[in-house]
Amino acid sequence: MPPVPPTNAGHAGRNLYIDLLRGLAIVMVMLLHFSLTYRLHRSPLADWVPVDTLRTLFYNGNYGVSVFFVISGFLITSNILRRYGSLGGIDLGHFYRLRLFRLYPSMMLALAIITVLGLAGLPDFANVRDDVPLGRGFFVIADLSVLTFWHNVLMGSVGYFNYAMNVYWSLSVEEVFYLVYPLVLVAARRPWQRVVIGCAGLVIGPAYRWLHDDNELFYLYGNLACVDMLVYGCAAAVAAREVVWTPVLCRSLALLALLAMGWVYMRGIDGNEAFGATQMGIAAAVFLVAVAALPGGAFARRAGAPLAWLGAHSYELYLFHIIVLGILRELVPKATLTPERKLPLLLVFFLVSALCAWLVARFYGDPLNRRLRARFSRRNA
Repeated sequence: MPPVPPTNAGHAGRNLYIDLLRGLAIVMVMLLHFSLTYRLHRSPLADWVPVDTLRTLFYNGNYGVSVFFVISGFLITSNILRRYGSLGGIDLGHFYRLRLFRLYPSMMLALAIITVLGLAGLPDFANVRDDVPLGRGFFVIADLSVLTFWHNVLMGSVGYFNYAMNVYWSLSVEEVFYLVYPLVLVAARRPWQRVVIGCAGLVIGPAYRWLHDDNELFYLYGNLACVDMLVYGCAAAVAAREVVWTPVLCRSLALLALLAMGWVYMRGIDGNEAFGATQMGIAAAVFLVAVAALPGGAFARRAGAPLAWLGAHSYELYLFHIIVLGILRELVPKATLTPERKLPLLLVFFLVSALCAWLVARFYGDPLNRRLRARFSRRNA
């Protein structure tokens, strides 16, 4: 799941480079999901770019989720330090309320839409395993699994069962992190204790992926499979407060980190199940440290504005792009789509998804978040 931007995404005070990285990550994810259905490597792009290169570009989008986890750890830790003064000073009740108010409104809306469309009989929103319907009542279990942070565990047990909803596996990973991380900070008061726990996470992640490298339901979607990405982000936030680099060094490191991420991405996930995400996580963490205090120049803001906008709305895009795509799959079956129409349809997919994300954030998610915070999130509440 994308790291959740603060209310009023797109306003002043954001870090341009983090939004750009987040925008790049959501583009990776959206291209993956579109290509899994419509096979973009069999489009007119193949006249200009080798098919193998196109497949690499379009089918490794799960690395985008890995990047999101690193950014999540970074932003959450940075916000804790800024809001509470120290990691150990976190106010658990206040923290959980803020996360609940930001995450749940839009998530519940997305689940409601998927459930209604599934109950209405649209195949891409129905619960089906191996061509066997699981019944309408299974929506109770499926929806609760998302809302109570174990959807990825349900997928590990049941398999892929709902085209639109199964994308939300990453919500469960991130929400478990939001639940457990503050408790770890309260329990581990001494810095060395946090370092030990963090190092354990860095080992557990690749070890779990290595042990389960034959099953993507585990090496991609398991909580333990993603823990090291979150730890890299947390560590990057702490490091960003301690290091002082010149702008030239920051830009150089950021560029090198981007090149490293590109190399890992183009090398692919297949054959690198255990340590590919590790390398992506390290590179993303270095990038975040390098850009943490780097001001965005005028040219970068103008040139990167569209991508940064996608990054600022990445949470809503993640929730609703799959609904848009599910409806497109119903309206434009892949068997009827000629190669020449794939790129125009891709543009429609991005534009409609962006419009939905903006509408949800502007008129529903952000206003409700502000009201709930104003009423229930005072520190002395």
